[in-house]
Amino acid sequence: MLLFRKQHFANLFVFLDMKHIQLLSVFTLFFSFFVNSSFAQKEQKVDSVYLAGSSLGVIKNPVLEEISGLAFSHKHPNLIYVHTDSGGDPAVYLLDSMGKELGVIQLEGVKNRDWEDIAVGPGPGGKPYVFVAEIGDNAAIHGEICIIRFPEPNTLTAKTTVKPEVLRLTYPGGARDAETLMVDPISSDLFIVSKRDDKNSLYRVPQSAFSKGKSTLEKLHNLDFTSSVAGDIARDGSKILIKNYFTIYYWERKTGESIPQALQRVPKRLPYVPEPQGEAIGFNPSGNSFFTISEKRFNVNPTVYRYPKKR
Repeated sequence: MLLFRKQHFANLFVFLDMKHIQLLSVFTLFFSFFVNSSFAQKEQKVDSVYLAGSSLGVIKNPVLEEISGLAFSHKHPNLIYVHTDSGGDPAVYLLDSMGKELGVIQLEGVKNRDWEDIAVGPGPGGKPYVFVAEIGDNAAIHGEICIIRFPEPNTLTAKTTVKPEVLRLTYPGGARDAETLMVDPISSDLFIVSKRDDKNSLYRVPQSAFSKGKSTLEKLHNLDFTSSVAGDIARDGSKILIKNYFTIYYWERKTGESIPQALQRVPKRLPYVPEPQGEAIGFNPSGNSFFTISEKRFNVNPTVYRYPKKR
């Protein structure tokens, strides 16, 4: 299977001047067609549970050109938490649902080696916490990854500083690259989905592991697709999203069903507005829409898209 790594696109772009952008765009469209065609026999047609996405706003701040995750607040209406990836500041940025910047939360005592996803879900005492996933590892060389958590702030300010908890994790069988973190609002378990294997793997760790500070992930099963870059579970636990660069996969969770059980069923495919490098997805609190944001690529600024649920 033909796979491109993120840094390959970046390195290629360094050597292109503006005269070649059109050629690259044609290549990108061809590559998208090739990949989607190769999956066509195995996948269902696009399902209309959610409607096509519409642009709500464009983010022009150069600090936010590498957004790799988004999650909606459980405390503050229309507030989105985002972060940047490899080498960015150890910070979580606050946006409204139109992409307008509202503030920043600085995280003390941690670094952003390669933050790749973010989630909001129940933490200690059932209170809403923000979870940041330090799980990017393009070359699979890091023996340890980590998940960082801190309670959602009660009030919003232009700049806040918190000292988060850190859970250090290892994979069974060696290092992996991953970009997807999900928190189950029913069990509070944390789930990671690998990225680079032909069939991505689902891993789990209970939040109780934070009390020890380290743990080994439990491998559950493989999914029937590759290149997962983001995911989310609806606030009520009833819906699940996982996306790669070309497709959004969707599951409806049955009453009494676990996340692993739900993900073993064949997913539906949802509408997707092509993004130059879309690595962020999340449900709004009611689950009646989901949002995506891309990193900046090919002079296309990160754009907030909203996909409403079909009535």
